[in-house]
Amino acid sequence: MSLGRFGITATALTALLGLASQAAAQDASTLKKDMVGQWELATTERSKTCVVTLKGDTTPQGLKLELEPGCAAALPFTKEITAWNIKGLDIVRMQDAAGQPVIDFTEVESGIFEGLRTGEGVYILQNLAAARSLAKSMDQMIGDWQMVRGNGQTICGLTLTNTEATGRMLLLSAKGETWQFEADDNAQWRRVPDAADPLIMMRGQ
Repeated sequence: MSLGRFGITATALTALLGLASQAAAQDASTLKKDMVGQWELATTERSKTCVVTLKGDTTPQGLKLELEPGCAAALPFTKEITAWNIKGLDIVRMQDAAGQPVIDFTEVESGIFEGLRTGEGVYILQNLAAARSLAKSMDQMIGDWQMVRGNGQTICGLTLTNTEATGRMLLLSAKGETWQFEADDNAQWRRVPDAADPLIMMRGQ
């Protein structure tokens, strides 16, 4: 009786392992398909960027890719990259001619991957269209702004030369104070948390 129960359990376990293995293969296959296309490889602040085109064609080293001509100058380590591949379930690997990893990326947000190179820091791999959309948003932040109270009283003016406009912005003072602002529906930025007498940043007149 117990042997029969054991046999059923073992069979069920084998079936579950088989399903898990199949699901893992499907996940890796889906990721590989989703990665085919143009991507921006960049430093976290996007001061140095490189366009990488990932292809689905196989090579002896892995899968084909193309780096734009300026990549080696912007990001010297890219000179070692000759192919890409998926490792495990969720690692996007860029590798050299010997198949060794140059940098491994994992997804941290939808469509955004991070990779670490020891001694250099973190790099971002992002869909090219999305990256350029973000750059456009950043460009829209550059310019003259005014800091005003809710009653319309102007407190000061400031000029932004570069920032990451991702829905929240930090302003740091020389004394170490931090003010956080969030975009509202009127193309303005309000200090958070909100107060009875809010502080608003609006475009200079």
